[in-house]
Amino acid sequence: MYKILIVEDDPTISSILKNQLCKWGYEAEVISDFNNVIDEFIKYDPQLVILDITLPFYNGFHWCTEIRKISRIPIIFASSASDNMNLIMAINMGADDFIAKPFDLNVVVAKIQALLRRTYSFQGQVNILESDGAVLNLGELTLTYKNNKLDLSKNEFKILQILLENKNNVVSRDDIMRKLWESDSFIDDNTLTVNVTRFRKRLEDIGLKDFIRTKKGIGYTVGD
Repeated sequence: MYKILIVEDDPTISSILKNQLCKWGYEAEVISDFNNVIDEFIKYDPQLVILDITLPFYNGFHWCTEIRKISRIPIIFASSASDNMNLIMAINMGADDFIAKPFDLNVVVAKIQALLRRTYSFQGQVNILESDGAVLNLGELTLTYKNNKLDLSKNEFKILQILLENKNNVVSRDDIMRKLWESDSFIDDNTLTVNVTRFRKRLEDIGLKDFIRTKKGIGYTVGD
């Protein structure tokens, strides 16, 4: 089931949209904290966002830019401010489509279906994993933290993926080595230590000191 996040401050419109999407078999959620849209986006991990332009605190263009820093999921702007300038702004900010209010709900659903089909028919779902404000994009092999974006090596990505998938739990060194080298053959234990030490230095460079913690004699962990 695809999850759709509705970023709309008009309760009537957001309720109608949510009900319509649920009728079509989608899971939908409405933003409740307009000052922390990114936090709710990360927690909900949707496959598509419907975004209004005029919002409390920050406008939709701001949030579109912030989402694009960590994800390539489809974004549809739905706004009564539908002049050419806003349309151009929306596309330039990374939006995939624009719907003018008042809109026909059938048109909205048709556009959503088309975008989801184009985005996910030939690829796996693009997910993100998060801890302490650091966001790992599984589709891009990147880590984002406070506007810093780190392109990860294959080993760095695998280390962080298994740790975040087991967030707040200790992952054994053996499990990490099997993830890295996909083999039960003997791998020098020091090789993992070297990889983790080098990766920690890169994480520190973007402000993530002690992000990966050692549990002596067992393995590694990350968590809030």
